[in-house]
Amino acid sequence: MTPESVELGILLAIVGGFLDAYTFVGRGGVFANAQTGNVVLMGIEAATGEWGQAMLHAVPILAFIVGVVVAEMIKKPSMRLFIPDSERAVLILEIAVLFIIGFIPYTSPNIIVTVAVSFVSSVQVSSFRKLVDSPYSTTMITGNLRSATQEAYIAFTKKDRESALQAFRYSTINLSFLAGAILGGLLTSFIGVKAVWIAVSVLICSVILFSIDQCKNKKVDIEV
Repeated sequence: MTPESVELGILLAIVGGFLDAYTFVGRGGVFANAQTGNVVLMGIEAATGEWGQAMLHAVPILAFIVGVVVAEMIKKPSMRLFIPDSERAVLILEIAVLFIIGFIPYTSPNIIVTVAVSFVSSVQVSSFRKLVDSPYSTTMITGNLRSATQEAYIAFTKKDRESALQAFRYSTINLSFLAGAILGGLLTSFIGVKAVWIAVSVLICSVILFSIDQCKNKKVDIEV
């Protein structure tokens, strides 16, 4: 399983949908991944003079920006001496942060959690941006939905098998995101704050499968 594999994309999309549902249902009605939603909500609150509420939506946006910067820093060639495997490092960072979040009770300010989730989500989406050989997102589906529809249209009108395959891949990611959102909403309602550990479990599976695949590839290279 490579950073661009469909299998990894499915797991990360499940986590993406799960986290958005988790923060919206259990952590103050804020979208941790979909910053478009936060911008809209911030604008609505500002328009009605609710500046305090507007700032609550602004802070996750800033955390998202910081996460993108961190992701770019991790990928720099000069960092390879300290972090040789940036993709796996990002997954481990996300696991650690989300695991800690599971201990933060509902009585704590929601902003602590939403900022942390926005940060790790932005690091994830900035680090895993290709599905096989095409751009996609693991934490939001607007672009994926457009790409799936476009590829399906080309496949139908031009009988293009490659476009049909691409449409299938994008649709799989979109459905995985939806499944994660459903799972996140249900489990957050029933389990509470510790529901985030389900996302941690999915990420741990991603790291394990990712590591196994890397070991197999190294053995093949040695044999060749």
